[in-house]
Amino acid sequence: MDSLHAPWRISYILGPKPPASDVSLFARIGQSNDDVAHHVIVRSRSCFAMLNTFPYNGGHLMVIPYRQVSDLPELTEQETADLMALTCRCQAALRQVMKPDGFNIGLNLGKVAGAGIAEHLHLHIVPRWNGDTNFMPVLASTTVVPQALTELAAQLRAALNPNA
Repeated sequence: MDSLHAPWRISYILGPKPPASDVSLFARIGQSNDDVAHHVIVRSRSCFAMLNTFPYNGGHLMVIPYRQVSDLPELTEQETADLMALTCRCQAALRQVMKPDGFNIGLNLGKVAGAGIAEHLHLHIVPRWNGDTNFMPVLASTTVVPQALTELAAQLRAALNPNA
């Protein structure tokens, strides 16, 4: 059997884990000022977007309302409009930077639906390429992410904020 080395994962494995809290990981990141450390690529009035630290595919990002809600009807009309507008901006930036052949865009609402952080709604944008499904996820439950998150985050920030 071949080994796939992923030395960047050791800091997560050995690092401190946040204590249990009523405030979600996404709410804490939304309140943080350290966008680079959290891979936040853009902020809008009521939402922000960040790269997924444990992506399904390269470029996998999430659009997240600042306010912690678990279901769509809990969002205000302004938050719903902002969530969709920021999703469109992020999709356009991913298309410009990564040139995917398509996208998976969606929500997993509730644990049973696959939400990893069920208490805080977040919309996934996953770029896809022809032939991007291979034996790694099927046989080894492993994905191969071809680009460092910090590098990709910087490229997406530049695409989303061209005048910055």
